[in-house]
Amino acid sequence: MHDTDWLAERFEEHRSRLTSVAYRMLGATSDADNAVQEAWLRLSRSDTDSIENMGGWLTTVLSRVCLKHPAGPPLAAGGAARPRRVRASRRSRRRV
Repeated sequence: MHDTDWLAERFEEHRSRLTSVAYRMLGATSDADNAVQEAWLRLSRSDTDSIENMGGWLTTVLSRVCLKHPAGPPLAAGGAARPRRVRASRRSRRRV
C-alpha cells in the first residue's frame, strides 16, 4: 500500500469527529469542511513518522485552523453576540 493511501485511511478514521469539532467551533458546515480539508493538507505535508497520537495531533491542528479562520468562531451559541458586562450603579454600590 502506498504511504499516501495509508495516511488517507488514518485521516478518514478521524474525519467525522474532526468535522464535528470544526462545526462546533465555526458554526457553519462549509467552514467546517474547509477547516478539515486544511488539516488534511497540513498532515499530508508533515513528517508523520514523528506523530505518536494521530487523533490528538489532528485535533490540535484543526483547532488552530478554526481559531485562525477569517470569520472566526461564533461569539456565543447561535452566533449571537455575548452579553455586555453591566456595571453596578452608584446607588447599588453605596453602603448604607
